Amino acid sequence: MYIQSTNIATPKTMLWKNKEVTTGIFKIPTPKPIHLGKEGVKDDFVSDTKVHGGTYKACYLFSADHYPYWKKLYPELKWNWGMFGENLTVNGLNERQILIGDIYKIGDALVEVTQPREPCFKFGVKFGTQNVIKQFIDHGFPGTYVSVLEEGLVVTKDKFILVERLKKSISVSQLYKLLLTKPKDQKLLEIAIELNVLPPKKIEQLKNLILKSKSG
Repeated sequence: MYIQSTNIATPKTMLWKNKEVTTGIFKIPTPKPIHLGKEGVKDDFVSDTKVHGGTYKACYLFSADHYPYWKKLYPELKWNWGMFGENLTVNGLNERQILIGDIYKIGDALVEVTQPREPCFKFGVKFGTQNVIKQFIDHGFPGTYVSVLEEGLVVTKDKFILVERLKKSISVSQLYKLLLTKPKDQKLLEIAIELNVLPPKKIEQLKNLILKSKSG
């Protein structure tokens, strides 16, 4: 895996239910190195810090490999790297092979895979239809957030070097399915709730899914 493009955003306003909403989803490529910080990417605009940025979502990665699929679905859109709101567009990123808790060295930074991206209405507004959210879920390749263990600069063509992997984990794709699709795989749920690299709220969400499945 290597970085195809580094992307950052400036604030933009969109209309949602007749109200103006500020967003940082309109990311565009930058030729300069970007700094991965523990709370987010330096100089990248984040509108809602409750759901973006912070320790567990410091940087968002999306695969360049998935662009052809989406371009075919939405040929009328003006396409550029960063289209999905990702800070890093990555060649070779495969959510079925990357595991929660994987630690990678990228450029000067050290990052840890934390959780898949769950799409919100802003994604739908950008693509011109809220139908894209279901399409995104059904496609099953959401990209991934990472936490930043060691801050540093990254730049296009920097390679991902796997430094450490948990002995017992699940893939980004498997966690995505647990969170957003049915039926739930009980064995994977049991593994997921033991992954302390996940945000505490996400672990509680997964525990609730176990309780619901047992009571159902």
